[in-house]
Amino acid sequence: MTATVESARTYEVRTYGCQMNVHDSERLSGLLEDAGYVPAAQGETADVVVFNTCAVRENADNKLYGNLGHLRPSKVGNPGMQIAVGGCLAQKDQGEIVRRAPWVDVVFGTHNIGSLPVLLERARVQREAQVEIKESLETFPSTLPTKRESAYAAWVSVSVGCNNTCTFCIVPALRGKEKDRRPGDVLNEVRTLVDQGVLEITLLGQNVNTYGVEFGDRLAFGKLLRACGDIEGLERVRFTSPHPAAFTDDVIAAMAETPNVMHQLHMPLQSGSDRVLKAMRRSYRAERYLGIIERVRAAMPDAAISTDIIVGFPGETEEDFQGTLDVVRESRFANAFTFQYSIRPGTPAATMDDQIPKEVVQERYERLVALQTEISWAENKKQVGRTLEVLVAEGEGRKDEATHRMSGRAPDNRLVHFTPGAEVPRPGDVVSAEVTYAAPHHLVADGPALRLRRTRAGDAWQARQGTPAGAGPGVMLGMPSIGRPAPLPETSGCSVS
Repeated sequence: MTATVESARTYEVRTYGCQMNVHDSERLSGLLEDAGYVPAAQGETADVVVFNTCAVRENADNKLYGNLGHLRPSKVGNPGMQIAVGGCLAQKDQGEIVRRAPWVDVVFGTHNIGSLPVLLERARVQREAQVEIKESLETFPSTLPTKRESAYAAWVSVSVGCNNTCTFCIVPALRGKEKDRRPGDVLNEVRTLVDQGVLEITLLGQNVNTYGVEFGDRLAFGKLLRACGDIEGLERVRFTSPHPAAFTDDVIAAMAETPNVMHQLHMPLQSGSDRVLKAMRRSYRAERYLGIIERVRAAMPDAAISTDIIVGFPGETEEDFQGTLDVVRESRFANAFTFQYSIRPGTPAATMDDQIPKEVVQERYERLVALQTEISWAENKKQVGRTLEVLVAEGEGRKDEATHRMSGRAPDNRLVHFTPGAEVPRPGDVVSAEVTYAAPHHLVADGPALRLRRTRAGDAWQARQGTPAGAGPGVMLGMPSIGRPAPLPETSGCSVS
């Protein structure tokens, strides 16, 4: 059932947290546009504002209620305005949100995002808040309408939920047990996206390694990667996030043997101390983790590996922390997303003894960041002089306008800022660029670009701008920031695998 509106009301979706939330927000936008809403213009207060929340990030509830408070005057001045809150924090707090912020019109959970248009209509007609939280998945999100932010790259969800019980993570309680999509459904979605011009897809799950267990095939994920290799026009395949405990050699073989699966792996470590990993209920140890990296690099010497690390978990000693530094030194990560542990209410770790003082956590965190920065820089310097195929991105280079550069991602997902040639590429096009300089978190290719390959993805991007594909590049340097799938965005605060 789809709600209808009397006139084209405007909407805005505000997203917080992890890749799964970004994926869900594209579905929420698609649902609203399918129901007749239109995006609000930049700087305009929308008729409907939707908060897609995260319960993992520090002080997530305070940030939500602060943002809701900022909107209250707008709601008072425009009673027809509607505010909806969904996502993990809504699943956790449920009716508490309306109690603390009675001007909120709709609260919906992680399992029923497809209900949003109907709940908005019901709240408008009945003139009272609608709170609807389901305890199990109602409709697989990928079957819902979608409005993708990127014309050239897309998320494709293979599963939702998680069967792990990590003591620092509340995600399984809020997103439920893992539910897998059938391989045929996943591949059909990928083919549809490729037909629309998409060159790159990222297979998404809380724990992609266990994909297929629900329908009795423990090797299903490796098979899925290989099947993606048979899809004509699909140039880049990525996935996130795998769990080291379930990582199998057939996935390494699939990565190495399937040409369009990128030699790039994001695999959360969380800690290099076996004692801390046990307290976290991470069912692997440092030796197993390092063994996976060794086998990945044996099969793919050029693989870029990134990770997540939590510093200051309850009970972490200096010896434990040194274990983390040792694993980081041995792993030679291309980059790492590092987090200072902070209490997440509702998790077992929140009530553990020996919470580490903030100043100790901060000092360890700074040492870890300094070490990883040194390693990232050294690894990036190895790229200088190499010619890379860069998929031109939109909004990745915040200083592009000032530097007269454009930006994109190499096959291993390294960020490359490059100087375009006489013909300006579009987002979705591919350029060949020789790396001339390396920084810890990006590469520079001041060339100009050696070759430009115009693609169907670039055509799709240009069509979105309302310019015919043959009418010229239709793109300026310093393009506005629009989100794109990347294995782990800098904004991610969800460290769940």
